Amino acid sequence: MASLKKDNDADTQLKADPKRKPDGDSAPLKPKEEISEFVKTAIIAIILALIIRTFLYEPFNIPSGSMFPTLKVGDYLFVSKPAYGYSKHSFPFGVANFEGRMAENLPKRGDVAVFKLPTNTSVDYIKRIVGMPGETIQMRNGRLYINGEQVPREFVGLTRSEGSDFEQQTLNEYVETLPGGIIHRIYEAGDTEPLDNTLPMEVPEGHYFMMGDNRDNSQDSRVSHLVGFVPLDNFVGRADILFFSAKEEAVMFNPLTWPQNIRFSRLFKKIGPIRPKEK
Repeated sequence: MASLKKDNDADTQLKADPKRKPDGDSAPLKPKEEISEFVKTAIIAIILALIIRTFLYEPFNIPSGSMFPTLKVGDYLFVSKPAYGYSKHSFPFGVANFEGRMAENLPKRGDVAVFKLPTNTSVDYIKRIVGMPGETIQMRNGRLYINGEQVPREFVGLTRSEGSDFEQQTLNEYVETLPGGIIHRIYEAGDTEPLDNTLPMEVPEGHYFMMGDNRDNSQDSRVSHLVGFVPLDNFVGRADILFFSAKEEAVMFNPLTWPQNIRFSRLFKKIGPIRPKEK
């Protein structure tokens, strides 16, 4: 019968090659071999993670409330690296040393972007792109002006800030419409705060003007000695999507704190502004 013939053939092959083992019959790995396999797997995993982090998406978390209400303390997000192309700041550990950007894509007004702080490139900041190269930006009595034109805003109502950063401030919430019909929400403590009046600031070519959505609780391009105008090369990537969000009360090693403190409504939420074609 066919099955017996196969068995006989296998016996013949085993006799001809006594070193060969039947299929599925393998000797257990020795301790040194197990360690070697583990190390190889770990190295491959690290290399893949670095490739994804460098060329595709890098995860960040939000430690402060400067981007309320768009981003909250405890948000975890993915930043798209291909969105703006790659500069030396796209690569980890300072391994790259070149000027300019490869596969360059220019940032768009309204994008929420991660960038290296111009005064200290070891620090990552996240803000919204408000002013483009060549434009003049000014704050007058709490209102944003671009090229002398007041940016419209619509009052939504009063709200309470979250977290301990600002001791539960009562803030004014507005919908702001940037040039081009780009809509996003902002918070204002008032219109007489320290950064609510500035001199006109002309954005140099190749630079961008960044502002936090929590306007009176954000150090951004209005603070020239800290942030100022942000060079294109300093951009790390565009903040695209939230993949996790939890309140400060959530304790990583205490699952009992998770259900009531994870913000399920924010999971996989898109970060970008509303643009005209999306209305």
